[in-house]
Amino acid sequence: MPEKKKIVSRKKEVPAQTLPEHDTAVNVWVKIISVLLTLSLIVLMILHAPIIEYTSADHFNQISQISVMKYFKTRKPMQYIEGNIKSMNQAQAEIREDVDKAFNDGLDLKQTIEGQFTILFLGFDSTENGSGNLHDVNYLVQFNLLGAGMNILQIPRDTYMPHYTNSSTHKFNSIYAYGNQKKSNIQRVVDCVQECFGIPVDAYVTTTCDNVAEIIDIIGGVPIEMPYPVVFEADKVIPNGEQVLSGEEAEWFLRFRYGYQDADIGRVQAQRLFMVAAMKKAISMNSVQMFSAVNKVYKQELIATDLSMEDISRVADLASHIDMANVNVFMLPGEAVMAGDQSVWTIHKAAALDVLNEYFRTQQVPLSEKKSMITEYLEEDEYQSTEYDDLSANLQEIDNNGGGNPELKEYYKDQFDADYDERNQKPTESESESETETEED
Repeated sequence: MPEKKKIVSRKKEVPAQTLPEHDTAVNVWVKIISVLLTLSLIVLMILHAPIIEYTSADHFNQISQISVMKYFKTRKPMQYIEGNIKSMNQAQAEIREDVDKAFNDGLDLKQTIEGQFTILFLGFDSTENGSGNLHDVNYLVQFNLLGAGMNILQIPRDTYMPHYTNSSTHKFNSIYAYGNQKKSNIQRVVDCVQECFGIPVDAYVTTTCDNVAEIIDIIGGVPIEMPYPVVFEADKVIPNGEQVLSGEEAEWFLRFRYGYQDADIGRVQAQRLFMVAAMKKAISMNSVQMFSAVNKVYKQELIATDLSMEDISRVADLASHIDMANVNVFMLPGEAVMAGDQSVWTIHKAAALDVLNEYFRTQQVPLSEKKSMITEYLEEDEYQSTEYDDLSANLQEIDNNGGGNPELKEYYKDQFDADYDERNQKPTESESESETETEED
């Protein structure tokens, strides 16, 4: 038989396919993005892992493990300026027995009493025009989370406080510089507030007139409708009418007092108008704008506080959601009298305790005259006037009536009527100089 030939089958070689350049580039970018996402996830895991041993910088001194992100949010870089404060504990605050001790308001802040958070705000005089150590603006700001509101107590700088300062003036605004030398400056003021008014101070914020101007500029100014012009100096004039106050103009307005009939008390009343404008501004800012502003304030060290940046953002956001009709402003009841060669604000103790117990100590046992360390310069039967014992209003009312329009001095009012008939018109330089000369006389 013929030999069969072996048939060798050969596979047809198919040339390797090459991807188009476009598809190759896409694959490369997919790989790069995948790697970047993986690295990002690893970084985020590290940042959020509880790897840092952290001791709280407040009087609780709690030790815990926190993440890097939490550390940067909770750190208090401005606390080194004034230091820590010691607040009242719950026993000292005398919380009523019917208050639910297990209640949690969800604010996530260190506070003595759940449902309220109280900040002591001190504004110091300018180093250019003063010592820089006198706190002429003094507010006790209390958030009432149970009532979705806020109460603000204005404490006149001249308030008579002989047991808390070694200054010959005996005034509240000297406690920081001349109080108990065994305690920190800020603690001196905190102790006075807690012992006299019986309100736990949870945190503090201090700043200066100069820094307030910079803060106002950071947020882009404050829109306001001025009911009357302010002639701070010959060339420093704020006209009446609608406008946006710059930081410098806001400083003039907050410091101005010589045109008011009652000087410092007139200034306290006028500052309420600025409160309204500032709150409106805060409400108009979104969370990104608010956080950016807070961050700039921190970086430039324009305030001193024991609040972290996260705390301030949380408090600012809380304030922006409170209706202005639920923000009540009170001035410490009393009257101006001469104590030797000093004009002081003597507190009317009974009236003051009525305000404190009704609005600021809502979860506490009423503070009695015996337990309060308030000292009156005049006894009740020696009072000359009770005109300012109920100088309270909410921000909506203040907005509606132009800030309460503190009474202007007669000569200042005459100048106002004569030179400012046309609203929104800035006075001429000669008019400003004329008013300044009159004021100096």
